[in-house]
Amino acid sequence: MAKSMVNAPASCISVQPHKPTLLPATRGFGSVHLKQRAVKKMTMTMTPKMSISAVPVENTATSNTSMFDIPIMVNGCSGKMGKAIISAAESAGLNVVRVSFGSAQEAGQTVQVGTKEVLVHGPSDRESTLESLLVKYPDLIVVDFTVPSAVNDNAELYCRVGVPFVMGTTGGDRDLLYKTVQDSKVYAVISPQMGKQVVAFLATMEIMAEQFPGAFSGYSLQVMESHQASKLDTSGTAKAVISCFQKLGVSFDMDQVQLIRDPQQQVEMVGVPEEHLSGHAFHLYHLTSPDQTVSFEFQHNVCGRSIYAEGTVDAVIFLAKKVYLKADKRIYDMRDVLREGLFKGRQTDLRYEGCTARG
Repeated sequence: MAKSMVNAPASCISVQPHKPTLLPATRGFGSVHLKQRAVKKMTMTMTPKMSISAVPVENTATSNTSMFDIPIMVNGCSGKMGKAIISAAESAGLNVVRVSFGSAQEAGQTVQVGTKEVLVHGPSDRESTLESLLVKYPDLIVVDFTVPSAVNDNAELYCRVGVPFVMGTTGGDRDLLYKTVQDSKVYAVISPQMGKQVVAFLATMEIMAEQFPGAFSGYSLQVMESHQASKLDTSGTAKAVISCFQKLGVSFDMDQVQLIRDPQQQVEMVGVPEEHLSGHAFHLYHLTSPDQTVSFEFQHNVCGRSIYAEGTVDAVIFLAKKVYLKADKRIYDMRDVLREGLFKGRQTDLRYEGCTARG
């Protein structure tokens, strides 16, 4: 079951009789301890699958890209996510300014990302630097992919200066973060998950849980999630999906999640391509009925960081439009971006006359 996570079609829903088969034994799922068992009755398998690989971002810039030449500042540019965002932003025709915030150790360093050489400023001169940038680029939007310990200080700075921002950094005091932004009345998109398709899947799960509580009462659940070795905690997306299953009547504790962090297991058992061991997110949720005749499997595999970088670019364009249209100054999230329909590949929808002029 886990081995099919890469090779399965991107979207597959099937209902068909099966010959007697063996479900994975304990060895395949480690600590999940699935029992080996024969399934002799008709089995209904419903597997919505979303397999997303890192695909080079197509350069969509054309002669009229100046109509959405939005200046953005990417803080955390030395990290893998920051670099991916800069590349995606350049491909989309956005104007990446050559200034970024980083740690005290990074202050004064120049980071080369694509065609850009970005100068990193440390904590000591952040406010004066940001104020100067806002004078030079009055339509500036800040993108924050830094570290959890910097979330609240950075948000306070953006709010104090009055610059719109997109916050993809996780962690920090989230209650304080939201209160700070709400009190300051600035435009912001805050989301720990920037992948639009993953957000759409999670939103669908939450709608199902809200409208059909208890629909899966009595079912057992096994969850496996694989991320790069540097990620030590359980995925926030996995926790949110599990919460939906709990509302649907499934009994499951968060400590039952099987975390796969060993590279050899990721390649041999999960099927992660070796080139994406340093950046991937493979999730598998397997439900089984009390009599073991029905199973449901939900799976999403993400290789690389392009899905998050492209989602961030869409969030920037979304926020620039809100600023231009003088929409409500409030906290938006990726669901708002999804509802707006501002997706890459639909460039005509992204170009609106005068979007670089702040109202």
